[in-house]
Amino acid sequence: MRERKRELVGRVVSDRMEKTVVVAVNSLFRHRLYQRTVRRTKKFMAHDEQNNCRVGDLVKIQESRPVSRHKHWRVLDVLEAAAMRGKAVDMPSVSATPGAPDVATIANVDVTPGVLPGTGVRSEQDQHDAVAGGQGGKR
Repeated sequence: MRERKRELVGRVVSDRMEKTVVVAVNSLFRHRLYQRTVRRTKKFMAHDEQNNCRVGDLVKIQESRPVSRHKHWRVLDVLEAAAMRGKAVDMPSVSATPGAPDVATIANVDVTPGVLPGTGVRSEQDQHDAVAGGQGGKR
């Protein structure tokens, strides 16, 4: 009976080589003496036959026979493409509820004069500093 091959999940940290990617696999374990959770990251070189993995992709790798000196894992599957992660989503142009004010109206109402630079209103501290001649207390 054949031994079952290990499978790990990690992020691609380098794809500069041809048909090879470096995958960082994070693991958590309990320290034997101090009973603290320790985070360990190990990097594996994996064979990517189609050369379709990019930096930031979440991939599943499987143990294999040695392909080269350092490479004895192969990429099974791209679980999450980095290009699709964090993509901007189009916001609806119409407000969600009828009668609700639009975003521009809310933005103009929420700004208190003097809070944002360039609004023309000075705070008491700014006026005091201007009268004192810019002496900020330190000499």
